[in-house]
Amino acid sequence: MMALMVHLRTVAHLRGKGDRIAKVTFRGLSFYSRVAENCEEVAHFNETFRWPIASRLDGNEMLEIQVYNYSKVFSNRSVGTFCMVLQKVAEEGHLELTDTLIDDNNTSIKTSVTIEIRYQPMDGTVGVWSDGEFLDVPDDRDGMFAFETDSLLSGRSHGSGTSPGRTLQGSIPTFRKAGKGVFSAMKLGKMKSSKDDHKRGDEPAVLDMDDLDRRAIHLAGTLDPDTISLASVTAVTTNVSNKRSKPDIKMEPGSGRPVDYQISITVIEARQLIGLNMDPVVCVEIGDDKKYTSMKESTNCPYYNEYFVFDFHVPPDVMFDKIIKLSVIHSKNLLRSGTLVGTFKMDVGTVYFQPEHQFYHKWAILSDPDDITAGCKGYVKCDIAVVGKGDNIKTPHKANETDEDDVEGNLLLPEGIPAERQWARFYVKIYRAEGLPKMNTSIMANVKKAFIGENRDLVDPYVQVQFAGQKGKTSVQKSSYEPIWNEQVVFTELFPPLCKRLKIQIRDSDKVNDVAIGTHFIDLRKISNDGDKGFLPTMGPAWVNMYGSTRQYTLMDEHQDLNDGLGEGVSFRARLLISVAVEILDTTSPEIISSTDVQVETVSNISESATGKIEEFFLFGSFLEATMIDRKIGDKTISFEITIGNYGNQIDGVSKPSSVKKKKKDAENEEEESELIHNSSEDEADEGGDMVSVSSTPLMRPVITDRNYFHLPYFEKKPCVYIKSWWQDQRRRLYNSNMMDKIADKLEEGLNDVQEVIKTEKAFPERRLRGVLEELSVGCSRFVTLANKDVNQAGRTKLDRERLKSCMREMDSMGQQAKQIRTQVKKNTVRDKLKLAQNFLQKLRFLADEPQHSTPDVFIWMMCNNKRIAYARIPSKDILYSIVDEETGKDCGKVKAVFLKLPGKKGFGPAGWTVQAKLELYLWLGLNKQRKDFLSGLPNGFEEIKAANMGPSLQSVPPVSLVYNMKQVFQLRAHMYQARSLFAADSSGLSDPFARVFFSTHSQVTEVLSETLCPTWDQLLVFDDVELFGEASELRDDPPIIVVEIFDQDTVGKAEFIGRTFAKPTIKMCDEHYGPPRFPPQLEYYQVYRGNCTAGELLAAFELLQIGQGGRVELPPLEGPTDSEHGPILPVPLGIRPILSRYRIEVLFWGLRDLKRINLAQVDRPRVDIECAGRGVQSALIQNYKKNPNFSTLVKWFEVDLPENELLHPPLNIRVVDCRAFGRYILVGSHAVTSLRRFIYSAPDKTSNNWATAAKLMNGYMVLANGGSQPCSSPSISSRTFSRPAGDIIVNLDAEPLARKMDTVVKLDAMSDAVVKVDMTEEEIDKEKKKKKKKKKGGVEEEEETDESVLDWWSKYFASIETLKETLRAQEAAQAEAEEREDLEIAAEAADIKPDDLLLKGSKNKEKSKDKKSSKDKKKSQAGDGAEKRPVKARVDELMVYNKELESEYGNFEDWLHTFNLYRGKAGDDDEHALDDDRIVGRFKGSLCMYKLPLSEEITREAGFDPNMGMFQSIPHNDPINVLVRVYVVRATDLHPADINGKADPYVVIKLGKSEVKDKENYISKQLNPVFGKSFDIEATFPMESMLTVSVYDWDLVGTDDLIGETKIDLENRFYSKYRATCGISSNYSLHGYNVWRDPLKPSQILAKLCKDGKIDGPHYGPGGKVKVASRIFLGPTEIEDENGLKKQTEEHLALSVLNHWEEIPRVGCKLIPEHVETRPLLNPDKPGIEQGRIEMWVDMFAMDMPAPGPAIDIAPRKPKSFELRVVIWNTDDVILEDDGFMTGEKMSDIYVRGWLKGQQEDKQDTDVHYHSLTGEGNFNWRFVYPFDYLMAEEKIVISKKESMFSWDETEYKIPPRLTMQVWDADHFSADDFLGAIELDLNRFPRGAKTAKQCSLDMIRNEQELPTISIFKQKRVKGWWPFVARDENDEMELTGKVEAELHLVTAEEAEKSPVGLGRNEPDPLEKPNRPDTSLMWFLTPLKSIRYFIWHNYRWLILKALGLMLLLLMLGLFLYSVPGYLVKKMLGA
Repeated sequence: MMALMVHLRTVAHLRGKGDRIAKVTFRGLSFYSRVAENCEEVAHFNETFRWPIASRLDGNEMLEIQVYNYSKVFSNRSVGTFCMVLQKVAEEGHLELTDTLIDDNNTSIKTSVTIEIRYQPMDGTVGVWSDGEFLDVPDDRDGMFAFETDSLLSGRSHGSGTSPGRTLQGSIPTFRKAGKGVFSAMKLGKMKSSKDDHKRGDEPAVLDMDDLDRRAIHLAGTLDPDTISLASVTAVTTNVSNKRSKPDIKMEPGSGRPVDYQISITVIEARQLIGLNMDPVVCVEIGDDKKYTSMKESTNCPYYNEYFVFDFHVPPDVMFDKIIKLSVIHSKNLLRSGTLVGTFKMDVGTVYFQPEHQFYHKWAILSDPDDITAGCKGYVKCDIAVVGKGDNIKTPHKANETDEDDVEGNLLLPEGIPAERQWARFYVKIYRAEGLPKMNTSIMANVKKAFIGENRDLVDPYVQVQFAGQKGKTSVQKSSYEPIWNEQVVFTELFPPLCKRLKIQIRDSDKVNDVAIGTHFIDLRKISNDGDKGFLPTMGPAWVNMYGSTRQYTLMDEHQDLNDGLGEGVSFRARLLISVAVEILDTTSPEIISSTDVQVETVSNISESATGKIEEFFLFGSFLEATMIDRKIGDKTISFEITIGNYGNQIDGVSKPSSVKKKKKDAENEEEESELIHNSSEDEADEGGDMVSVSSTPLMRPVITDRNYFHLPYFEKKPCVYIKSWWQDQRRRLYNSNMMDKIADKLEEGLNDVQEVIKTEKAFPERRLRGVLEELSVGCSRFVTLANKDVNQAGRTKLDRERLKSCMREMDSMGQQAKQIRTQVKKNTVRDKLKLAQNFLQKLRFLADEPQHSTPDVFIWMMCNNKRIAYARIPSKDILYSIVDEETGKDCGKVKAVFLKLPGKKGFGPAGWTVQAKLELYLWLGLNKQRKDFLSGLPNGFEEIKAANMGPSLQSVPPVSLVYNMKQVFQLRAHMYQARSLFAADSSGLSDPFARVFFSTHSQVTEVLSETLCPTWDQLLVFDDVELFGEASELRDDPPIIVVEIFDQDTVGKAEFIGRTFAKPTIKMCDEHYGPPRFPPQLEYYQVYRGNCTAGELLAAFELLQIGQGGRVELPPLEGPTDSEHGPILPVPLGIRPILSRYRIEVLFWGLRDLKRINLAQVDRPRVDIECAGRGVQSALIQNYKKNPNFSTLVKWFEVDLPENELLHPPLNIRVVDCRAFGRYILVGSHAVTSLRRFIYSAPDKTSNNWATAAKLMNGYMVLANGGSQPCSSPSISSRTFSRPAGDIIVNLDAEPLARKMDTVVKLDAMSDAVVKVDMTEEEIDKEKKKKKKKKKGGVEEEEETDESVLDWWSKYFASIETLKETLRAQEAAQAEAEEREDLEIAAEAADIKPDDLLLKGSKNKEKSKDKKSSKDKKKSQAGDGAEKRPVKARVDELMVYNKELESEYGNFEDWLHTFNLYRGKAGDDDEHALDDDRIVGRFKGSLCMYKLPLSEEITREAGFDPNMGMFQSIPHNDPINVLVRVYVVRATDLHPADINGKADPYVVIKLGKSEVKDKENYISKQLNPVFGKSFDIEATFPMESMLTVSVYDWDLVGTDDLIGETKIDLENRFYSKYRATCGISSNYSLHGYNVWRDPLKPSQILAKLCKDGKIDGPHYGPGGKVKVASRIFLGPTEIEDENGLKKQTEEHLALSVLNHWEEIPRVGCKLIPEHVETRPLLNPDKPGIEQGRIEMWVDMFAMDMPAPGPAIDIAPRKPKSFELRVVIWNTDDVILEDDGFMTGEKMSDIYVRGWLKGQQEDKQDTDVHYHSLTGEGNFNWRFVYPFDYLMAEEKIVISKKESMFSWDETEYKIPPRLTMQVWDADHFSADDFLGAIELDLNRFPRGAKTAKQCSLDMIRNEQELPTISIFKQKRVKGWWPFVARDENDEMELTGKVEAELHLVTAEEAEKSPVGLGRNEPDPLEKPNRPDTSLMWFLTPLKSIRYFIWHNYRWLILKALGLMLLLLMLGLFLYSVPGYLVKKMLGA
């Protein structure tokens, strides 16, 4: 027998004294030596280790010896390692040596090891591997073997109770004495998980573990209580045991299903385009769709501002791989395609994964794909947004975009990508493929065979590679199942590329159409690393496995999508050997190919061993149970087949290559294998011949379980399958990935626990989180130690090495961070830290995904009639075995519940939710030589049955079936209490649910409860005599799972599936006591899933009780059925059902709204029924819904028994019925309030000073004497606004009312808009005024001073938008700062300063509060300082601009009146109920309040308490009320284009009740960002007309107008809200001007009313500008100016300052809505969930019984102001000379200057020509005049023009004011030559140079640095400016200078002092003084003609003359020929 023996003698030169242990590893198999105890210098081991080996020893194999200091308690510390290559041993067979060890840093240490190695090659004896052979070592070391590595989380390996066996090395000594028997003890010992024992987190951690456990825990000693896991919501999501792995609860495949996407791109402008005088067009291309902008003429920086929208309906993967391509094309027109200037490419995925799914105002760099040496070709500024369904995109607020465009700083590139991207070559090498399927019918092949006589392979494969929008193909290999290409496809692309994925597809070439055989995507992020120690993308050479449809060939493959890479492949298709490499190009080198076209080149072959050594793998599977088989299959016989690659595939796996000349190692299928076995060399035959794979179970007929499902009667006989296969040994990759996955699973489980603790409000979530982070950091460090080995294995690629390095770095740093974060977890930071930990989880999952495949995945198919019915796919890494525990796959050697599903598209939708079959399956995959323990994970108590035909001698043949002789009998009790929020399965919007419970082969159902989504079954299902096979003790820890399916009973047809959940029962063995802590079990919530969506929750408990010898008598007794009416239904017993107490629920019935028709009939007399836990109340009947939809009786109540535990409260159902004639009731719709917690009223707190009113509702809804609820963050007396942190100190100033001045620091946060310091003392106010006056006198800042008369509403609006932007910026900055400050806060906490105390409200000492503020929370401090600074800066009063709807800012205005949507109809199954809006049939308005009885009497005794109203005191009446509604529409942005030209013609339509206002005649032509600036008045009556709809329509000349989008506003809730949303309160009170007070009530009246309603004291106005309200004092000015400037006394300012700070008033205060503009998304019902633009607007409401409001404010859009720009071109200088002089040959130019402002067609003007300038000097004295209309606020010129001759009307354009001047050379007979240009932005252009000499290129180059001026401020400017052009190298060059004068006048001034064009009257310019050369033309015309014509065209003239001579001679010849001929003939 071949064997390698190592005799380990001694280890010498050790340091210190201690126990040593050695570990010897060869071929991945390790042995431990015994422990050498108490040795000092030398450790004597003297042990021999023997490895029987089956293949010859290879010269480069390694032997590794590691020496450790052994420790009983801690993990072993490594002393050093010795590695040697066995080359010499292989040659000589014997070797003795002593050598030193090396430490972890690879440096040599003193310690040395002495060993002797013998290698015994073949000596005639052939050994068979027997089970015992491997551990041929002394007995007492058996125990050691399990400790090869301590388990992943040292001592918390599963769950977090210590698992006894493997935990701590400290327990070794106790095992070692026990000898051999302990091994089995250890196998069983991997037992207790914490999940069972710690079902309740508050009990002690160690409950009833056996003795071993206690000892282990005792040894561990330091078990951190934080790591103990809690019961999770679904008990099954956590892995309870070692023998079973957890099932996956979500069933439906997510990918592959098409979704709606909308991509919107705005092309704003382009800059620095390379080229002369171009006419650029931008083309936007996504996939195959192209759209073009309009063409701009002769400009290098065109401004477009055009918006394009692309709509797609494709699966996400397809969408994200599409390429967005922006290209700029020069002079494209109908006839010619134009020349490409440059392109920019990026895939859609990159945009989608940006924050907010968008790039906003970014510059794309253009590059030329045909010339990679060229560099940047210009920039295009654009916005790109990708919206999927349900994504909402926050557009940054678009105001006048004055922020200077810093191109380099705003490039269109994702974070972290360098601006200077380099060109790179991407080499994709395609070597060969294996295992391709047939792609042709065999019929043709047989015909061919008959003719040609040879057998052909039926596939013609080639490989297509797609990357960054380009495709490359290899050659086609005709008829080959194992094609060899050896070609590489080369792409040239910028690096890093903006495309994530490379798509590699094997295709079959066909005459008609090519089809994909399989597709593989390579994610570039996974094969590269951009860190500083990163690496370029590299991969392979490695095999990639391709999966797709099943392999049998059909003409129409129904699953063809799977082969294109959409959806989860259901079968192995082929494997392809590829490699990827990237090389950065040096574009300067001369021999580079400059085009980016794809090239295909041949490459050399690679060696067989490059991808790893081929090893024999062994896959074993055992089917323990097959249940829940779908009844459609009926009684046909069924078998299961397991395949790995093509091995084991009996129907369609074998595509046998026509040449069978392969080595056995590459065998891809059985036939070939068995053929080779017979005639191969002896040793191979003997090694491989001991077994033929058995890959499918015997056929068997299913037995009926119940009417839906069947099961296979396996009972005690469990069929097994096993397959041998040969693959390259790349297990290391999977091992690393497994380790990371396990850490990630552990982390995920922990995080779910933490979330659960937070959700259920249990104590100490921070402890659990600390434990989770602790586990994470331990896991990470464990990974680093384990992964760092076997580094020199064969077939390791560069990616393997680099990935290992980067994974180790990442894991190391993650471990460090986790440690660090752990120390920062405090009660108040749990949520933030939880987010960080979730980032870790994502990162781990990303790292764990291995890009280079090795072994293919395993497929399990259910076969029936030789057809494939349903499948499951199991990644091979999950079942891969390793000696090291952490590296083993999570399901290896475990029993896993596997659910089979339908393949491909069949699995979408309802078919995908039903289980096709549920298997209990045991799988093991590993190297054949490590096969020893492949059965060890099975439940014990079986005998193996071998195949009959095997010889008796072979013990190692795997069994074909297992027979269990141990069987346990149990009784299962399923306590089905209730379910809630179930899916609505009937058209009524309700369901008739019943639950079906499956356990093993049994099933039972609960009763059907009709018409409810929240059934309370309260039913106990008892399953008697459940037989389970295996040992009792194992079953106790490892019960099979219970599946609960919930169905909806239909009268006709099959019950409809609602959802499914899994549970694990609590088990009691017959010798255990039935009692606490485990029994009786507690009810738990289980999440119910329907596909991938949640479909409700189930509240239940399950217990499994063993029936002993005494039979059922010994079980705890069952109470008989108590309900006589329900018959024999057992209720849930008392110990388990929740404890109830008496509650009263009060219901406020307000009204019903928007009820839709039911069965075509109007709802006329509706009524609302409220039901909760079987009790309920009915509202009064509404007699006539049309006339008044409100209820006459407002409050009713009922009493009900509910569980004490709030989490178990049943839902409350609201149902609306319509009462028809003859007592019939028809259900209109229903609503289930799933959680009543927010409506619970808790009794008031007696200790607070005014306790009677401090009562509050749980979730912060407070029902008070004023009827308002209170958003309240803590049960403190002062209730605050949302944004206020809890715990502010309220200073009660009653003691000495006016003695102290109170300076309230105004807080500025996103919500408040108090910008002005309210509480200023008189002196300060005077100071402010003086400041202003001083400035006016000084006059320096005169131009800055805004003139009151100029200001209008728009000034206010634009100023506010600026403020909004600043606030957002400040918030971002503050957020960054807050993160930095976290550590400081932790320190502060230690010192017991609470951040909340830092902002004292009324601090006596202003300075003190300032200091504190500055030290803390900068966000707030902006307010304090801002308060002083602002009034100086902002002389404009501001309003509040909300960049979202007002509702979202104020909790939907549901402060006391809630809106419940009523649903009817079946729920949609589309993703996450996106279609629920279609099911809404109306809304019920009302509220609830529940409280425990009895209620204390103090409340009811309060003055003015109305007992009829219960808790809803002083609520307004709900009688109809007339209201004037005034809607202001400001503008709309980003509308979805509605016309073909990519624009829209929008107008506004407003509907309220029956009245509709259409503003059709004022549509705005061709605008996607229209400014409407209109107000509309509508009179309405609440409640009948309360839903306001504002829509934007697109005007069409012909046909109907299309709806672009609409928004709906519920006015009634706003009207009644205590936030006072009727009319916003402005920040200042003025009687006239742009900021006039809008409300009919003055501030003082509003304040008085609020005080009266809230029953609070005040307001008391005092002297000196003070007002006191409810013990708070406010200051403010007391004078006001009227129109005439007269001052008078007023209290309004004071009252207003109180209103602006109303939230500070104790008890009743809340933020009153400020004067505002809200931004609402426009939605279109045809495109649900996708925004179609936004509209900015606000609504004012005035009750008609109040004084009438004033006229509406004028918000009409500003009219542009007319200006005239006069440009005088005086002279030019240094203009380059283009022409050659005629006589002299000297250079000269005929210069003229051209200029335009609006556009070349619109208003270009030319000077006259200065001929024959020899020096480049030109004199013109020529005037251009440009009239234009200009919007000052937006800095845009407004042009109105018709788009084309066919346009109906003029379109308004806004363009930036840019003056372009160009210099040209005039030519008479050819086109003029363009010499240079300059473009001046009139708002900011460089000041002209004083002289021509000072004028240089730097004025343009360094534009950013130079000071700029604005013509609108300067009015008149004169100077020299440079002309520039680009030379052939795209460098800027100076081509001339121009002296010009710019003069800007308004239209009025222009009329008063007109000027002439050119040199004309009026105000003519004098003639220029030009040198006489230029006048030659007039003096000597002939000379000049000769000069011009001869000089330019002399060659042409000479040629023409020559030609004429020739023609003349020819003519003469022809003329004279006949005469001569006659003469000749006549001989004359």
